Amino acid sequence: VQLVESGGGMVHPGESLTLSCIASGFKFTDYPMSWVRQAPGRGPEWVSTIKPSGNIYYSDSVKGRFTISKDITKNTLSLYMNGLKPEDTALYYCARGDYRGNFVSQIFERNRGQGTQVTVSS
Repeated sequence: VQLVESGGGMVHPGESLTLSCIASGFKFTDYPMSWVRQAPGRGPEWVSTIKPSGNIYYSDSVKGRFTISKDITKNTLSLYMNGLKPEDTALYYCARGDYRGNFVSQIFERNRGQGTQVTVSS
């Protein structure tokens, strides 16, 4: 499993960013794909999941502001983040799998990319 994230950066509150993740080493269309973030000093937090069926799920903290999508022709997962807040500051990981509910760290660690940093500050 290889996942390479990009698109992070430093923005002001209210601004937008789009994160991308290029996947390889597995059949992209067979797996749910997720975004998970980790703020300094805190554990991983599930953000969003898109299932192979196309069903989409968001955490309450980002619902209405973030949009997850995938391009199966390019094996790419994206996260459009709008209306960013300082509390969105975190390292954002692309991960193979569905991390809603019971979050199993060992599975996440084996199925994630290196992360891309998002910092929201005035």
